[in-house]
Order: sequence, then structure tokens, then C-alpha cells
Amino acid sequence: MRVVAGSAGGIQLEVPKRGVRPTMDRVKAAIFSSLADKIVGAHVLDLFAGSGALGIEALSRGAASVLFVEQDRQSIAAIEKNLARTRLNGRVRHQDVFDFVGRCNPPEKFDLVFADPPYEKTRSGEHVTEKLLADQDLPRLLAPEGVFILEKRPGEMIPEAKVWHVIRQKSYGATEVLFLSGVRSPVSGIK
Repeated sequence: MRVVAGSAGGIQLEVPKRGVRPTMDRVKAAIFSSLADKIVGAHVLDLFAGSGALGIEALSRGAASVLFVEQDRQSIAAIEKNLARTRLNGRVRHQDVFDFVGRCNPPEKFDLVFADPPYEKTRSGEHVTEKLLADQDLPRLLAPEGVFILEKRPGEMIPEAKVWHVIRQKSYGATEVLFLSGVRSPVSGIK
């Protein structure tokens, strides 16, 4: 896995040995192509950051800042190594995503929020994607005109969420990508 484009384009990234399903380069390229001009100067939140590949891609392409939120220690180490390798700067938060989202008060605002949650179910039996979409605190983290980019398993049914509007939905093999906005914050400029 590598950084696809920008100042760190072509640099190989370290991937943790367990617990991570990295976003394929072609999926990353498609996501960032869809976002186009929304990247430059953006404040980005990378949830379930894993290796940090999505946030690092955003920094490489001109994002102003990235906050990586990840619970796994091995993944945190990989993010820090990848930031050093690419000579990019980002903030790394070792915390459970749902704890972070619920305790971010007052909420910091982000132009882009990436989430590539595990496909498995939570300990309580619900799918992580469902829990994330139902979280009432997550939309508060989006800036006006902000976009939430969610990767999920194709065919996984998403609950009808009254807080999200699907801007775009696209499948790439074993990954489906949703581009969402808050229902009260319509977004334009997504290809």
C-alpha cells in the first residue's frame, strides 16, 4: 500500500499485521478524485484510522490538518511511522472512536470525516456501520458543507438515518463507499 498522489505520492506505507483491512489504492484514488477541490485546506478526521492511509493521503494532497483516531496500539505505531516516513504532520489520538465522538465537547468541526470501520459486529451484537450511522453526536463534528466518507461491505444494509443524506454511493469490488452530508447541510461539488 502506498500514498497515491501529492507531496508524498509513491511512498510505501506500513500496515499493521492484524486487525486492519487497508483501503486499496484504486479505492483511495476514486475517493479523492470524487472529493477533488474539497481536500486542499480541509480539516480532516480519520476514524478507525488503521494505518492512517486515508488521512495521510489527504495531507499529501493539501489538507490543512488531520486527526487520526484509533484504538489499537499496533495501528497507532504504524500511523506514527507512516507520518514520519512521509514527513507529514498529523495529530494521533489513541481512543475508542465512539468514546471520542461522544466526548468531543464542544465539538471540533471537520470538513471531511473518513471512517473505515471493521466489518465485524460489536460486542453488543450490532454492526459497527449501523452504530456509527445511528450516532447522534457524529453529525455535530461536520463543518457546514462537510462530507462524511464511509467505507462498508457491499450489500450491507444501512439503517434509515434521519441525520444523514447520501450524496453518492459507489462499489469497488469488496468495498462500498458512501459520501454523506448532514440532512441540514446540503453539499455540492462531489463527483
